[in-house]
Amino acid sequence: MGVEKETEITTQSQNSSEDEPSDKQVGEVSAATTLGEALDVYGNAATAEELGYVQRGLKSRHLQFMALGGTIGTGLFLGIGEAFLMSGPLSVILGFSITGVAVYAMMVCLGEMTTWLPLPGAIPQYCTRYVDPAMGFAVGWNNWYLSAIAICTEISAAAVLVQFWDDQITPAAWISIIIVVVVCLNIFAVSIYGEAEFIFAAIKILTILGLLIMSFILDLGGSPTGDRLGFRYWTNPGPVMREVVATGDAGRFLGLFSTLIFAAFSYGGVEMVALAAGEAVDPRKNIPKAVKRLFWRIVIFYVLGSLAISVLVPSNDQELGSASPWVIAIRNAEIRVLPSIINAVIITSAFSSANAFLYVGSRYLFGLALHHQAPRIFLKCTSRGVPIYGIAFTAMWSGLAYTAVSAGASRVFNWFRTFGTVAALLTWCSICVAYLRFRRALQQQGVDRNTLPFKSRFQPYTAWVALCYFSVIILFNGWQVFTKGNWSTQGFITSYIGVPIYFVMYLGWKFWKRTSLVKPAEADLWTGKAALDAKVWPNKQPRNFLERIWLWIV
Repeated sequence: MGVEKETEITTQSQNSSEDEPSDKQVGEVSAATTLGEALDVYGNAATAEELGYVQRGLKSRHLQFMALGGTIGTGLFLGIGEAFLMSGPLSVILGFSITGVAVYAMMVCLGEMTTWLPLPGAIPQYCTRYVDPAMGFAVGWNNWYLSAIAICTEISAAAVLVQFWDDQITPAAWISIIIVVVVCLNIFAVSIYGEAEFIFAAIKILTILGLLIMSFILDLGGSPTGDRLGFRYWTNPGPVMREVVATGDAGRFLGLFSTLIFAAFSYGGVEMVALAAGEAVDPRKNIPKAVKRLFWRIVIFYVLGSLAISVLVPSNDQELGSASPWVIAIRNAEIRVLPSIINAVIITSAFSSANAFLYVGSRYLFGLALHHQAPRIFLKCTSRGVPIYGIAFTAMWSGLAYTAVSAGASRVFNWFRTFGTVAALLTWCSICVAYLRFRRALQQQGVDRNTLPFKSRFQPYTAWVALCYFSVIILFNGWQVFTKGNWSTQGFITSYIGVPIYFVMYLGWKFWKRTSLVKPAEADLWTGKAALDAKVWPNKQPRNFLERIWLWIV
């Protein structure tokens, strides 16, 4: 069992009446917490001073809006059209609903571990401490390249969206602009990144809510054309569940299964909230709140969003493969100007997701370096707590998005989407395995789960169900290449290359470092916990009705 290290750390009064800590208070909290956590992790002041440490500069509102809209990107706004085109409306709605349940089950597992020990680069650290250092190495680097791929995915998708105005526009200039902007938002301070994500997420949330309201109005005949749509597109062109490859029930099932894979891509990055816990103010209060709100994000944005699209756009519209279904719906309703506005907003969502994944990739490198699984240089932070070399190394790979210039933006987007989906599913499986071992460690080390800051229900069954579900999706995600007449070497490689990469990293590190499975009774539940336990954040008390509403939101 790990031994708690004693660390003296400055504490703050609980009686602050501010609705949210001021910038000065956050700075004081960050400085004190950084010192305590750095000493607790590094073990000596000289190393802490040399390398620096990430700072807790993310406020509650940053974290909550990141949870609600942080990684909502082109999957929901653009890629969903291809799912409708292939499988039909009901299959898409069911696909988002079923996968959403599994994702939420995984996230409550992660939330339980994160509130116990909110660490920077959390997921590989949990795998290293509770399962096997080799798994920590594999999942950390898997998550890093997932982030690098996701940046390219969002950038290439933005290049697709720009062509809405002129399909002769070369995507190179837009790719360069997005890369420069997201790097600038990440290199100065985590608080600047947090503010950018707060604004981006607010735009996405308001846009989606506005689109849902607009969908209701258009469906009832409120468009300039006066055409009442109802559910006509569920019967014509119909059917609501399309047959894919095979006929009958088998074909409809394969169509549904295809949407499960697409939904996994769209939910990719939801674990970012846990990753940000290492830089969040009062994580034991704010992380559970963010995890619980994921349920409403799934229901409102993904399930209701796909329902709204199903009544606005016929599922056989050939533009669904290259344009946003929302833009198609507005254009079909003959609403002027608005299609361009919505397309511009969707492009900002690509900016936002690319921005978020650059942050995520750099923090995974930081977490790996803490356990000597990545070069020590990735621990180096600026005076504002930014792991500058991690950001530079991750941003360097965004240049792969320039392949969209020669290969075509839509084609490259699909390549990156497939790579990213498998990487995300492997990460979620690793989280479930880490949680099961974490739970065993709590039992064998005498920690009562009722004392945890956040306790999820129906465990360990929730974790097992999610683990089995994600494993099945990984195993059969490339099923189409095995059907008669559909074999594609390129399709097979993009569907499955992520699996051997993960296990080669796992086995390679295991044999090189001669690691072994961590015994639950010896799992490190404590290192880095003492400094956080000693910290008391200001208590936020609402001064009026409006502040009470704001505190409920954030």
